[in-house]
Amino acid sequence: MTAPVLHFLGHSTVRVELAGRTVLTDPVLTPRVGGLRRVAALPDPATWAGVDLVVLSHQHGDHLHVPSLRMLGPSVRIVAPRGAGAWLRARGFRRVDELAPGESLTDGELRVTAVPAEHSSHRWGPRLTHGPEAPAVGHLLEGAGHRVYASGDTDLFDGMHGLGDGGIDVALLPVWGWGPTLGPGHLDPVRAAETVARVRPRVVVPVHWGTLALPGSTVVPPLRSRMRRLLTEPPRRFADAVAARGLDTRVALTEPGAAVLLPTGDRA
Repeated sequence: MTAPVLHFLGHSTVRVELAGRTVLTDPVLTPRVGGLRRVAALPDPATWAGVDLVVLSHQHGDHLHVPSLRMLGPSVRIVAPRGAGAWLRARGFRRVDELAPGESLTDGELRVTAVPAEHSSHRWGPRLTHGPEAPAVGHLLEGAGHRVYASGDTDLFDGMHGLGDGGIDVALLPVWGWGPTLGPGHLDPVRAAETVARVRPRVVVPVHWGTLALPGSTVVPPLRSRMRRLLTEPPRRFADAVAARGLDTRVALTEPGAAVLLPTGDRA
């Protein structure tokens, strides 16, 4: 069985090579995302070349980012939450599949299943409640005897306990965001460690950190020192929280732009 190969491109964007397919999660590939500035290096185009499939967890602009999707070409296959397809097709994306929690599709030998997430369903959320609506989801990517869970943005929910029943090889879990505080429907390092306890993956990769920031927040007092800490500390606090709970999960802490080094025995 060929193990998944992963590359963390920043924020919630991870390149996953599994079962002969290359998947990109929530692509964010540009210097700016709306009013946010990228503070991590831009990913090398080679890291997002040759993508077969894009999975979108929800419609917020730092996850469903139209300029980044257009960089992948109009014919890239996009898997979106059910209800988001018409909005994407109206913007020129021709190959859009929609999945609600519990629904699956296959691409070659890869199976993609949408699973629940606890997060705002509106395009202009989470604090606002207007714009196109489609319930947020996570995804299970399965093939070649391996399973990868990409949670997308989510808070804790009861159904997490069942996600790990079939075994999860790698989980991609958010541990922070892009601002000095978190809005509703997000995991912080401690709550992400609780997610690990519920899902029980063999390996977890902390994502959704160290990539985007408000313009000026890293240079203007009094936000400067706090934001600089928040760009580096959350995944380390998460790893400490996992260790403190004695969980049987390895944390693969990966800097934005780097390949994920899975522990020995979990990567071919």
